[in-house]
Amino acid sequence: MTLEADVSDLWDRYQDGLTAADATDEDAAVVDEFLAALEAGEVRAAEKTGDDVTSWEANEWVKRGILLNFGLRETEPREYGGVTYHDVLPLRDTDDLAERGTRNTPDGTAIRRGAYLGSDCIMMSPSFVNMGAYVGDGTLVDSCDTVGSCAQLGENVKLGANTLIGGVLEPVEDAPVIIEDGVSLGAGCRVTSGFRVGENSIVGENTLLTPRIPVYDLVEEEIIYGHLPAERRAFTRMVESSVGDHDLFEGGAYKPAVVATGVEEDTLEATRREDALRE
Repeated sequence: MTLEADVSDLWDRYQDGLTAADATDEDAAVVDEFLAALEAGEVRAAEKTGDDVTSWEANEWVKRGILLNFGLRETEPREYGGVTYHDVLPLRDTDDLAERGTRNTPDGTAIRRGAYLGSDCIMMSPSFVNMGAYVGDGTLVDSCDTVGSCAQLGENVKLGANTLIGGVLEPVEDAPVIIEDGVSLGAGCRVTSGFRVGENSIVGENTLLTPRIPVYDLVEEEIIYGHLPAERRAFTRMVESSVGDHDLFEGGAYKPAVVATGVEEDTLEATRREDALRE
């Protein structure tokens, strides 16, 4: 049987009432093999099926495999940095990172089991990459960044300090956050609820990208939700709210929106990759 078939069979048994106390060594071997496949980049929580950023589709069996690692494991005391913590999973073994030129700085970079980091990545402390996340080659995860469960980051992505990439497990979302190749997110950005950012886009500081906030795409002159097309420069602006004329709001009420324009050459220069950091 394939790993997908093994996970699917185990999921059906879990849905029928299998518990961590009842799980056998063979069951544990399946979830361990699944974690190893995630960490090797052999399976991913989502895959791109077409040319556009909207074509990403979640791999449902992968998300089920991740949930099984919570449902069929007991919480145990574990050690990290001389501190005891309690979790169902240990942190990821990072011995394989050095051979790929990837580094994580002390103290406080935490990579949970089931996360993939590619070659020439940099994780500054403190930062956190959760289970099922995929971080592509050459990507920078800066200080105080969180890469949530199952989030998919492409190659040469730059996450500014204090950036949040949301996860999908609680609450359960249909699809993970997607950040495609070459994207630069300014400090303090938040990307949540399965939002998708197209390749080579540049997002200004403190911008919130979520499917509930409209994107005013000035390139195609349309209003879109849930994604930012490729090669856009995006930033937050306030637009008039539907309750703008309410008596309780003197001077009108406003809500956040995202404005997207074409990427200009000087903007690209300001966000270019510094190869010296990866030599």
